[in-house]
Amino acid sequence: MGFFDRNRKALLADGIDPARLPPGQYRTPRWPVLHEGPVQQVDLGSWTLRVWGAVDRELRLSYDDLVALGEVDLVTDLHCVTKWSRFDTAWRGVPISRVLDAAGLKPTATHTLQHAPYAYSTNLPLADLLRPECLVATSVDGGPIPANHGGPIRTLVPHLYLWKSVKWVTGIQVLDHDVAGYWEQRGYHDRGDPFLEQRFR
Repeated sequence: MGFFDRNRKALLADGIDPARLPPGQYRTPRWPVLHEGPVQQVDLGSWTLRVWGAVDRELRLSYDDLVALGEVDLVTDLHCVTKWSRFDTAWRGVPISRVLDAAGLKPTATHTLQHAPYAYSTNLPLADLLRPECLVATSVDGGPIPANHGGPIRTLVPHLYLWKSVKWVTGIQVLDHDVAGYWEQRGYHDRGDPFLEQRFR
């Protein structure tokens, strides 16, 4: 029996449906730290989220502006393209759909680029970010998001591989066409569905 088969057998022993684990993944209680570039130290007092592009009005939201849109709680699984999965992670944040509603989407809007420091970006169809489980996250596991996991503010797109959730997010650009992001330009899949193993093009 191979490693991944043993991991699924362990899920059954723990009373967890193995169907929650995408193919080629293993469950871990840890939360490995993986990112491109240095860890950012972000001051919430000066942090802003810019929303621009194919929207009716460009926004620059402070932390207070963001949370005034209304936070929700979510418990979800995380899946990294490097093959680990972490189950039942508790988040709080503002649905990205509320942020985009506040900006007003133009009829031509079809795609997005999420932005972060050091020219990091990742692309997605607009429909993915409008799903109710996608958040601009403000806390995790009952406390602040650690800096090495993208805190104090990051996005969460839990139905896709974790590189589609942006650490230290600074902006969401709405587009009328697709534009490849940082990892996508380097051969990663444009969408990144873990259950379809969309790791690379």
